[in-house]
Amino acid sequence: MSGSMPFYQKHHRHYDRGYRSRETESKLSQYQTSSRYTAGSSTSAISTSRGLKVSSHSGLEASRLSPVPKRAKPTYLAVDKENQIIGYVVPIFRGSQEFVTGFSNTEEARVRDTAAYMARRDLFTSGLEMERSEQISRRETMRESAERISLNKRIYEHGEHFKRINEDSLMHAPEFVIKPRSHTVWEKQCVRLHCTVSGWPDPRVVWYKNNVAIDPIGNAGKYKLESRYSVHSLEINRCDFDDTAQYHVSAMNSKGEQSAYASVVVKRFKGEIDESLPSPRRASTEDGPVSEYGINFQTHIVDKFGVSFGREGETMSLGCTVIIYPTLHLYKPEVQWYRDDVLLSPSKWNHMHWSGDRATLTLTHLNKEDEGLYTLRVTTKSGYETYSAYVFVKDADAEVERAPGAPLDVRCLDANKDYIIVTWKQPAVDGGDSILGYFVDRCEVGTTHWIQCNDTPVKFARFPVTGLVEGRSYLFRVRAINKSGMSRPSRVSEPVAAMDPSDRARMRGTSAPWTGQIIVTEEEPAEGVVPGRPLELQVTEATKNYVVLSWNPPGEKGLEGVMYYVEKCVSGTDSWQRVNTEIPVKSPRFALFDLAEGKSYSFRVRCCNSAGVGEPSDPTEAITVGDKLDIPSAPSKVVPTRNTDTSVVVSWVASSEAKELVGYYIEGSIEGSNVWEPCNNKPVKATRFICHGLMTGEKYMFRVRAVNAAGLSQFSPESEAVEVKAAIGGGIPHASPAPPYGITVLECVCDSMVLAWKQPSFIGGADITGYFVDYREVTDGVPGKWHEANIKAISDRAYRVSDLKENRKYQFQVRAANMAGVGIPSLPSNTFLCEEWTIAVPGPPHDLQVREVRNDSLVLLWKPPVYQGRDPVNGFYIDIKEADAPEEVWRGVNNKATEKTFIKIKNLKEGERFVFRVRAQNKAGVGECSDVTEPVPALTKPGTKEIVVDVNDDGIISLNYEFCDLTPDSKFVWSKNYEEITDSSRLTIETKGNKSKAIFNTLEEEDIGIYSCLVTHTDGASSSYNLSEEELKRLLEVSHDHKFPIIPLKSELAVELLEKGKVRFWLQADKISANGKVDYIFNEKAVSQGEKYKMNFDKNTGVIEMIMESLTPADEGTFTFQLQDGKATNQSSLVLIGDVFKALQKESEFQKKEWVRKQGPHFIEYLGYEVTPECCVILKCKVGNVKKETSAHWYKDGREIKSDEHLGFTEGVLKLEIAQRDSPADTADYADDLIWRRLKISKKDAGVYEVVLKDDRGKDTSTLNLTDQGFKDLMNEVFSFIANSSTALKITSTDQGIRLYTFVSYYNDLLQVTWHYKDSAIAFSDRIKSGVVGEQLWLQITEPTEKDMGKYAIEFNDGKGGLRRTVELSGQAFDDAFAEFQRLKAAAIAERSRARVAGGLPDVVTIQEGKALNLTCNISGDPVPEVTWLKNDREITSDDHCILKFASGKFASFIITGVNTSDSGKYSILVKNKYGTESGDFTLEITEGTPDLGVTSYSTDAEGNVVFGPNTPKERMKTTVTGTKKQKQKGDSVTKTLPMEKVEDKDKGKVTVEAKASDSEQTEDAKEEVAEQPLTADQSEAPE
Repeated sequence: MSGSMPFYQKHHRHYDRGYRSRETESKLSQYQTSSRYTAGSSTSAISTSRGLKVSSHSGLEASRLSPVPKRAKPTYLAVDKENQIIGYVVPIFRGSQEFVTGFSNTEEARVRDTAAYMARRDLFTSGLEMERSEQISRRETMRESAERISLNKRIYEHGEHFKRINEDSLMHAPEFVIKPRSHTVWEKQCVRLHCTVSGWPDPRVVWYKNNVAIDPIGNAGKYKLESRYSVHSLEINRCDFDDTAQYHVSAMNSKGEQSAYASVVVKRFKGEIDESLPSPRRASTEDGPVSEYGINFQTHIVDKFGVSFGREGETMSLGCTVIIYPTLHLYKPEVQWYRDDVLLSPSKWNHMHWSGDRATLTLTHLNKEDEGLYTLRVTTKSGYETYSAYVFVKDADAEVERAPGAPLDVRCLDANKDYIIVTWKQPAVDGGDSILGYFVDRCEVGTTHWIQCNDTPVKFARFPVTGLVEGRSYLFRVRAINKSGMSRPSRVSEPVAAMDPSDRARMRGTSAPWTGQIIVTEEEPAEGVVPGRPLELQVTEATKNYVVLSWNPPGEKGLEGVMYYVEKCVSGTDSWQRVNTEIPVKSPRFALFDLAEGKSYSFRVRCCNSAGVGEPSDPTEAITVGDKLDIPSAPSKVVPTRNTDTSVVVSWVASSEAKELVGYYIEGSIEGSNVWEPCNNKPVKATRFICHGLMTGEKYMFRVRAVNAAGLSQFSPESEAVEVKAAIGGGIPHASPAPPYGITVLECVCDSMVLAWKQPSFIGGADITGYFVDYREVTDGVPGKWHEANIKAISDRAYRVSDLKENRKYQFQVRAANMAGVGIPSLPSNTFLCEEWTIAVPGPPHDLQVREVRNDSLVLLWKPPVYQGRDPVNGFYIDIKEADAPEEVWRGVNNKATEKTFIKIKNLKEGERFVFRVRAQNKAGVGECSDVTEPVPALTKPGTKEIVVDVNDDGIISLNYEFCDLTPDSKFVWSKNYEEITDSSRLTIETKGNKSKAIFNTLEEEDIGIYSCLVTHTDGASSSYNLSEEELKRLLEVSHDHKFPIIPLKSELAVELLEKGKVRFWLQADKISANGKVDYIFNEKAVSQGEKYKMNFDKNTGVIEMIMESLTPADEGTFTFQLQDGKATNQSSLVLIGDVFKALQKESEFQKKEWVRKQGPHFIEYLGYEVTPECCVILKCKVGNVKKETSAHWYKDGREIKSDEHLGFTEGVLKLEIAQRDSPADTADYADDLIWRRLKISKKDAGVYEVVLKDDRGKDTSTLNLTDQGFKDLMNEVFSFIANSSTALKITSTDQGIRLYTFVSYYNDLLQVTWHYKDSAIAFSDRIKSGVVGEQLWLQITEPTEKDMGKYAIEFNDGKGGLRRTVELSGQAFDDAFAEFQRLKAAAIAERSRARVAGGLPDVVTIQEGKALNLTCNISGDPVPEVTWLKNDREITSDDHCILKFASGKFASFIITGVNTSDSGKYSILVKNKYGTESGDFTLEITEGTPDLGVTSYSTDAEGNVVFGPNTPKERMKTTVTGTKKQKQKGDSVTKTLPMEKVEDKDKGKVTVEAKASDSEQTEDAKEEVAEQPLTADQSEAPE
C-alpha cells in the first residue's frame, strides 16, 4: 500500500520523511498516535465548524474535523480577512495530520472514522495498516468531492442552457462581480490578479499593463492568463521593477464594455530590517548560555585606542582590551559601540568583532560622516564601563587643485511616489574659493549609472528630486563645485524607495521583509468618480531656487488612480497657469522651479483620474520667492584655553538668532603663518570643542563659523593666540589655591546662616572655579564633626548654610578649588549662634574690593547686605581712615547716602595707606559696618595706563586698554557701571596679546555709563572711562567725521555762461592734495575729456571746471563732480532739468548769437521808449561798432518808416519821436507816406517797431513790441505825466447845473479817470454826467440840490498808484455856484424858446421853367411863432400859383406849381414870437436850359430829380455853400448849413427839393449854443 501514495505528496515539504524508513515506523507511529490523539481530542472540544478561508498571502487551508452533531455547508469561495470574496478554491489533500484528512456526509461516518483511528492507534503499530486506513478515508472524501463538483457542473450547464433559451431577456453588459486588487510584492516573487465577470453573452476579457495589451506568448514564462467559470486571472512570474505599473482588465460583449483597475508595486529587498518588526528565530550558537546568578563582575577597559586621525578612503580600526573579573569561560558581555552617542549597527561601513577579551570596531571606508566621538560600552549584570576618544577624518586629496571638499551626511527626507528631498551638510574646506553650489546625483539600486538631477548648482543644502519611478529604490550623492572645479562625490545615501508613505508604513506595520508576504496597498478602485479637492495645501519649503508644496489626498476613498495637477498664479492677478501640463504627479508633494525671485505667487492643486479633473483646492497664501532661511550670523568671543601638550579647548558664543543650525566649523592657524586648517570636518553643535593634533609650544589662533542649510556664516573674529602646552603644572609649586579667610555672617534666621569670606591671597595655577563650605556644631565649647554644607562648588563668596538648628552654635571653614584641585580649608571661623535677627536696620555690606588705585584716587566696590532689615536698603555711607590711625578718626567720604554700589574716592594723599568700610541704611537707620578692607597705598603703579577712546577711519568707536605685565592666565574683564558685560549686543570685546578693545556696535544714549577694565591674575590692574552725555555727543560727531570724511568745498557746483555761449560747470575745493582726483558724472554715467567736454583741475587753487561748447536737449539731467582725496570724498551735483535747463540752453544760444552779432554793427542797448514831460514818446536805442557806411532803417509792423529828415547817429544813440498827425488833410497821404512828426499818441500808434542796422559786416535788429501789454505800459507812463500835469479841481456853473473841472496839459482818449463822491465811486445817470472838452475834464451835476453837497474827487489811473484831485462842494462854495446856476438856467430857457428857422432852405435854387418847386423848412419856438413869407422883401400870400403852408406848428412849406420867369427873385421867411425873431433867405433862378453859369445850381432831370448842372465846374462842386439865418434877438445871428433832400410827389409826378437839417446838425445844435461849423460837400456825398 505504500506505493499508492501520490508523488506530489511525497515531495511536499510537509511530508513526514519518517515513513520512508521501516526501522523507525513503529516509534514514529506510536509518537504520532499519542500526539494526534491529544490534539484531536482537544480540538474536538473547542473547535466549531467553519467554511474554508483563503488569504492572499498564506495559501489554502482546510477546515479541521469537528465532532459537533451538525455540519455546516461547505463553500468553495476564497475570502480574505475582511470576508471579501476574492476567488474560488479547489481542495488540496495532504498526507500529514497537520492538515485536513477528509470530509464525511454524516455524523456516524465521522464518528466511525474517528473511532477507527483511535482503535488503530491503540491496537496496531504497523504503518501499513495506518496508511491503508488513510487511503480509504481519502477515497471516500474524493468521491464525495467529485460528486459534489459534478452536481455543481450540471447545475451550471443547466443554467447556461436556460440562458440560451431566454437569450433576449437575459442579455446584459459585462459586470465585475469581484474586481482585481492592488498588491505590493518583493522582487522575484510572483503575484496573481484575479477577477470574476458576469455578462451574457460571455464577455471577452483582455488584460492591460499601462494601457498596453499584455501578450503572454510574446513574453513566454512571464505572464500566465487563465479563464475558468467566469473567473479570470493574470499571474506575473518573478516580478521585477519593470512590473511596477497600473494594470486593468477589460470585459466586452455585444452589450457593452467594462474595465477594472489594480496597481502592482514591486519592492527591492535592501537588507535593512525595521527595528519595530520581530526578529526571526535563530538557532543557538555553539556557545551555550552562561548563568550570571550570584556573580559580581568587575570590568576594566585597558589598552585603549587614543585620539585618531584618518583620511577619506582609508580603513581604521579602533580596539580596546576588556578585562572582566572573575573570568568565566565563554562568557560574552554586551559590547556596544557608539558614535556621538548614537548606537552603531553592523553594516558594510562598520564591522564589529569580539574575540573574548578584545572589542574591535573597523571602519572599512572612512568618510567625514565617520568623524566623531566613539564610545565603547561594555555591559554586564553588575554594571557597565565606557571609554571614549575622538576620531578625526580629513578630506581626501582633491582630484582638481583648489577644488572643495566633498559634502557629507547625505540623507533622504519626505520620500513619496515620485519625489524625494535630499539634504546634506556643507564641507569645511572650500579649496580657497567660495563654493558656487552643489550637484545632486541619483542612481537606481542595482545599477551603476549615476544621473545628475539638477542642471545648475544649488546653494541651498536641500534639494527636491522629482521624476522618480514609483516602487524603485534609489541612492543619492552630492558634489560641490567652485570656480576651480568639482569636488569628490559624497558618501552615497541609504537606499530609499519611491513609494507612498502610507504604503511604507503599512508594510512596516504588517509584515517583515523576509516573509515574502503580499500586501494590498490601495483601496478598491471605483470607476467613473471624479476625485474631490485636495486638502491642507501648504508651502513646506521655499528658497529662491524652488518652492515645495504638500497636501493631503481628497477625503473620498476608493478613488481610481488619483494624480494631481499643480497651478500657480502671480499675486495681484486672477490668471492661473498649470505648471505640470504634460504629466500629472502621483505624489502629494511637488517642487516648483523657475519661479521669478522676488515675485509673489499663490498655488492650488487639482486631482484627476480617468473620470476627469476635479475642483481645485483652496489656494495658498501669497508667498514671495526667496530664501526664507537666512545664513546664520558669525559666532563671537572665541576663547582658546590650554588643555594638553597637543590640544586646546576652544569655546565661543553661539550665533545669535540662528535658525535650523547644523553646527560649527573650527579652524586653527599658527600665529603669523596666515594658513588656516580645519580642526573638524564634521559640524559640531556644541559651543565648546577640543582641537587635537596641535604642535606643542606653538601659538595658535582660532576662528569659528556657523553652518545651516542656507550656507556658512562669516568667520568669527580671530581669537588671541594661545600657546599649546599642558594647562596645569608648568613649574607652579602649589597648583591648588590657598585657603580663604575672613569668614563673617551676613544674615541669620532660625535654621540657616549666610556666610561671606575673602578670596585667597594665592589662587594657584588657575582661576578659582568654586568654594566648598563645611560646618560643625560647637557644644559647650567642644567642636563636633565637620559636615559638608555644599556638594557642588559655588562661585560666589557668599553662601547660605541651611538645615541648622536654632539656638545652636556653629563654626565654619571654606576651601577654594581650581582646575588643579581643592585647596586646604581655611581656619575655623569664630563661633556663631544660630538665632534669627530681628534688628530693624540692615546688615553689613560685604565683598569690598578696591580698583583703579592712583596717587590721589581709587574706586571702592561692594555688595549690598543680605539682611535688609525691616525696610529695603536705600543708600550707603563710606568711611575712610589712614591704616595706622586709631578707630576714632574714621570719617565719612560722602555726606549724602549713595544708591550705587561703587564710589570713586578722590583727594587722597599720595603714598598714604588707607582702609575703608561701608554701612547700609534704610528707613530705620544705618546698619552695621562691613569688614574693613586691607590697607591700600595711594600710589600709581609703574606702567599703569588708562583706557583710551579711539575712533578709527571707519568711524568705529572703541575703548582700548593695554597692560604689559600679563601672566599666562591673565584675562581682560570689561564692565559697565562695574558689572561685568555679558551681552554682546552693545559691545564687542576683542583681545590680542596685551591689548583689549571694547568696540561699540552702535553708540547710543543707552550706552552712557562708566566703563572699566580689570586684568585678572595681576595686582589689581584696572582703569575706567566715564561716558557722559556730553562725551557721547562729541564721540558721535568725531565718528561721523572719521566714517564719512569729506573734502571741504569753498563753493558748490555752479554753472555760468562764457563768451560765445560756452557753458562752464565749476566748483572750488577748500583743501585738496596733489593725489586728489575728480570724476565727472552726467546722469550716473562718467564722462571724459573730448570734443564735447573740456575738463580742468587746478590743484593749487582747488578750482575744478568742465566746459561745454553748447547745450543740446540730450544734455538735460544731473551733473555731478565726485572728489576723492585718499579716503576723504565729497561730491556736488547740479540738476538741470525742465524749465531751468531750457532757460540755460536758451541763454547759451542767445550768448552765442550775441557774440556773432557783436562782430558787426549791433545794439548796445536795445530799442526802448522814453516819455517826455510834454507827453511825447521817443523811441531810442544805443548802438555800437558802427561806421560811416552803417545804415539804420525803422519799421512799424513790417513797413518801413519814411522820415521827413535824415536819421543819424548822435553819440551812438538812435531816436524816433512818435507824435499825432498835424491835421485831417494828412489822412489822404498816410496810406502812401507815413509822416512821423506828431504831438500826440493814440491806439493807431500801437504796433511792433523795429530798427535794423547793417553794413558789409552784417546786420543787427532790435524790436520793440508796443501792442497789448507793451502798449498798456507805455500809455500808463503817458497817463502818469498827464495826471501830474492836471490842475486843481475847480467849480463853475452852467444853465443845467454845477460843473467840476480840471485842465491837463495833454488829454488822451485812452486815459481812464474815476470821479468820487465822499470817497465812493459815482454811479453816473442822466442827472450826473462826466465828459471831456479839449483838455478839460468835467463832472456835470444837473439840477443840484443840497444832497449833492460834499467832497468830490477825480482819480487818474496810470497802472500804478494813480493820482487824485479833490474839491469841497459845500458851504459858501455851493451857495455861490447854485445861485449862478439859477441865473444861467433862466437865460437858457429864454434862448431855447425864441422863434427860429431850424433849417431846410438853400441859398440858391435853379430850376427849369415849368417845373414845380417845393421847399420846406423847420420852424421852432415856444409859443408857436408867426410865419411870414417875403419876395424881394415884400410879404406874399398864399394862392394857387404860390402855395404857403405852416403845418403842426413846425413845418413851413413854399410851393410854386409851375415855375416861370416872373417867379425869379429873393425869397425870405420871417418867424417871430415873444422871445425873438429870425429869418431865412434863398434865391430862385429860372432857366430854359442848363447853361454853364459857373456857379453851383440845382436842376431836375427828365424824371424830375434834382442834379448838378453839366457846366458846373468841378471846383465849384467842392465849394462851400452856405445859407444864412437872420436872428433878431439881442443883436445875435445864427448861420446854419442846410443840406438838400430830394422829395418826390408820386401823385402829381413832380420833384421838389427840400432843405433838411441833418441829424448831426440837430445834435450839434443841442450841444453847442454858439458855434459856426463848416460843412464840406463832396460830389460823392451830394444830396439827391
